[in-house]
Amino acid sequence: MKFDSTQQYVATDDLKMAVNAAITLQRPLLVKGEPGTGKTMLAEQVAESLGYPLIQWNIKSTTKAQQGLYEYDAVSRLRDSQLGDDRVHDISNYIVKGKLWEAFEAGEQVVLLIDEIDKADIEFPNDLLQELDRMEFFVYELQKTVKAVHRPIIIITSNNEKELPDAFLRRCFFHYISFPDRDTMARIVDVHYPGLAEQLVKEALEVFFDVRQVPGLKKKPSTSELIDWLKLLMADDVGARLLQERDATKAIPPLCGALVKNEQDVQLLERLAFMTRRQGRQG
Repeated sequence: MKFDSTQQYVATDDLKMAVNAAITLQRPLLVKGEPGTGKTMLAEQVAESLGYPLIQWNIKSTTKAQQGLYEYDAVSRLRDSQLGDDRVHDISNYIVKGKLWEAFEAGEQVVLLIDEIDKADIEFPNDLLQELDRMEFFVYELQKTVKAVHRPIIIITSNNEKELPDAFLRRCFFHYISFPDRDTMARIVDVHYPGLAEQLVKEALEVFFDVRQVPGLKKKPSTSELIDWLKLLMADDVGARLLQERDATKAIPPLCGALVKNEQDVQLLERLAFMTRRQGRQG
């Protein structure tokens, strides 16, 4: 069984090839790309396409690798011992299983998403090397080894906030999700809003890619932001004609708060519009 596009997700040929290559090699798939290009959604759609359950581990700056394996709740055990609870005699009552343990003991193959691994400490990836390589880990409190019943399909996402260690990279199959071109973007829009007026989509994409090409923009609008913007355009009945009739006197596109997310970029667009107006008067 191979991964393919789904009704909710447009996957390019090179992305489908990368997913299927990682599955064949039994290596984690490391996915990078601009925020909003569908890295997290990829894991959801791989699970749906293959018919496998999805286990999701969202990484934060405070997340430790050990939490993905298990945690021993010594505080609860101490409290129960003081209260005379019989549960204290079985230490397994105080072992909290992590997402890797959950994936390893699943009765069927699962898709395990390790989302935004670059948010964690630099040592986080190295601390998981052996577990991801050998698909097992040792639980000291129980004196037992947990081994994967079925090797999970592992998808790891990164926004490139930190460099990942070479030893970790060697164990992954890497794919960078390039920003979609206009044709691919039109297909993505059609997935989210089938039957949307062709002219509206065309004009909206013109505005969207024009904004992305503005030099000096601090944060370029992403795919997810385009989808939000289109939703607003439809809700407010802003037609293709209004977008088509835009000119230099309009500083920024209508409902631009869905596309432009900081004041520096708003000011940049306003300055560009002002300069264009002035050049028009001088001409």
